[in-house]
Amino acid sequence: MCDSKEGRVAQPLSGSEVWTVGTRVLHVSQRPHIMGILNVTPDSFSDGSLFLDPGKAVERALEMEAEGADSIDIGGESTRPFATPVDENQELRRVLPVIEKLAGRLRIPISIDTYKASVAREAIRAGAEIVNDISGGTFDPRMLEVVSSSSAGLIIMHTRGTPTEMLRDTGYSDLIPEIITFLRQRLSVAAIAGISATRIVVDPGIGFGKSLEGNLEILRNLEQFAVLDRPILVGTSRKSFIGTILGRETGDRAFGTAATIALAVAKGASIFRVHDVRQMRDAALIAHAVMS
Repeated sequence: MCDSKEGRVAQPLSGSEVWTVGTRVLHVSQRPHIMGILNVTPDSFSDGSLFLDPGKAVERALEMEAEGADSIDIGGESTRPFATPVDENQELRRVLPVIEKLAGRLRIPISIDTYKASVAREAIRAGAEIVNDISGGTFDPRMLEVVSSSSAGLIIMHTRGTPTEMLRDTGYSDLIPEIITFLRQRLSVAAIAGISATRIVVDPGIGFGKSLEGNLEILRNLEQFAVLDRPILVGTSRKSFIGTILGRETGDRAFGTAATIALAVAKGASIFRVHDVRQMRDAALIAHAVMS
């Protein structure tokens, strides 16, 4: 990155350049990485029931790949605030048929969005190459063992409390340092479990156990997470804080989401979990071109 006026080479906000996922090495620092959201649930906050049918889910995954997605994140249990938990058998019945149909058809990695070790294990066997755990491996102590025994990539996210609890207390003494401390500690535990740092990205957990003001504080201070020396994933897509600010319903938050993504690119994030792949990819690429 070069400052044309001064002739100086600007340093990247994050020293992390690659994410090892299965046999792939994703160069996430070269351009924004877009992760398409595919919820095969009846009750997700934005697209619940739309892709519960495996055939429609497969069609949507292929469509997102064509729109420019770099990975597809498949979830069989809603983790929206106050969502009703589902057991592992129900979750597996939802996700496995979709993963099995997509494995070998998609040219991009499949991610499983789960905090249950048993679901992650079966999803990896079916073809998933990434585990996206909203709890950072804290809800199920077996999760890190499952990931360690595979070659899957891992997303470690910060939350406080389960989905049924996480918005009951959103106050923090010092939000950013507390999140960084949690993520650093989970990186250390993952290393002890045998998961190399290059397989891990971190997610500050916007919308998970944070108030509207807390979500905005994270976005304002994303560059601080560079101290973790891992790629930063941001998931703001269609979330309620955007709706609150704009007075928009869930399906009408694309422009608000695009603004958060452009700002997050400028602050050093490199991976973006989104519903609207084509539009958010455009926003991220323009922001990246400006910054680089």
